Amino acid sequence: MTVGGVILDESALLEKSSGLLPAAHPVLRKLRHSNIPTGISYGPGLEPHKVRLLKEIAMQYSIHCFILDASFIDDAINEVILAWCDIGGTILYLASDNKKDIFPKLSKRGWLVAVMNVEGSSACESSSMVYINKLQELPLTICHLNKKATGNSVVTVGYIMKPSREEDFAKRGAFPMCPTQNGLIFMPLTFELPLSPQLQEVDVLLHKATDEIMSIDLNSSLHSSNKITYSRGMQELQRYMEHHQDLCVIDPLNSIYPVLDRLKIQQILLALEDLKTGSCCAIRGPHYLKVDDFNQTGLTQMLSEAKLALPSIVKPQVACGVADAHSMAIVFRVEDFKDLTVPLPAIIQEYVDHSSTLYKFYVLGEKVYHAVKSSTPNADTLMKISGSNEPKPLLFDRWCMFLFPSMTSGLFFVDACIE
Repeated sequence: MTVGGVILDESALLEKSSGLLPAAHPVLRKLRHSNIPTGISYGPGLEPHKVRLLKEIAMQYSIHCFILDASFIDDAINEVILAWCDIGGTILYLASDNKKDIFPKLSKRGWLVAVMNVEGSSACESSSMVYINKLQELPLTICHLNKKATGNSVVTVGYIMKPSREEDFAKRGAFPMCPTQNGLIFMPLTFELPLSPQLQEVDVLLHKATDEIMSIDLNSSLHSSNKITYSRGMQELQRYMEHHQDLCVIDPLNSIYPVLDRLKIQQILLALEDLKTGSCCAIRGPHYLKVDDFNQTGLTQMLSEAKLALPSIVKPQVACGVADAHSMAIVFRVEDFKDLTVPLPAIIQEYVDHSSTLYKFYVLGEKVYHAVKSSTPNADTLMKISGSNEPKPLLFDRWCMFLFPSMTSGLFFVDACIE
């Protein structure tokens, strides 16, 4: 049977100093939105301050808290059943080996026991027992057990991204560890454990490599993949992908580089000109100019030749992956380019009025999706916000909140316009 519920004993969550293990919060975050009922258990003799901590954690993650003891095991199991009703699978109980007196009783009642802190175990298993070394291995173990229970009828999607992004997706139910109706299991990967054993469980890899970029060298003559320096963990993942070409990777790394470079994006958008037909409205990329120095002579003439009128929006050439990639400015006067602090090289881009609304399109195979986003106001409103007859540049970070008084969401900027 698949894992239908998970109970983590205090012996698997608390350090000897009574604090929570560092890995506890990341694991609990993953379980909270995994579509698997989750609870915390402790024995009746646990110190009051530890009980308070466990109850606070249970409340924080909206999970249950149970008293579990070998002397009244039937009552405890009934309490779990009442709380979770029909979970459609077996309950996995995780504890350290010092709780071994309760293991046989739980096994007899159909629970699967996972024993933690067994050195060299690396997620070994028997018919009713699983042995893991670290708490971080628990989500991987759950996914492994669920796939084993369902056979080859499911596809395991391994994913890795920064915690805040993962949680944002997980809150919307995007990463269930139980098989979906479409036959998918989502397994969280972690750089804190060796990657190769994790990836051997994976059929499809979903990553957000831009979360792991350390630096980008746009001026390098090297192959595009070598212009990006990733974190150590991402480099390990990159090597694995290079040596396992049969692994299905969503968004291969060599496809990422063009969207990291705003100049490359602009050059790609030039191809929109070839799509013009008599029966359709013409779509083009915005007019633009790449600059290496805002003080270079002849800038006014260069703007004119690039068909750029003011106001214009100025963006770093590096589009994402580094700290200042979203440091931007809207410039109203040519003379204000002189002391602009936007990182160089930069792209000066036509500012297109779009009534504070952006339509963002996503293509997945043959399917096209779109989302409506709040964006920046039209040019006349920007002039008023600048607040003088000689408006100063508006400097901002793309992800800043409340740049404009009328906005209540982050900023998004259109990279194509309709004539």
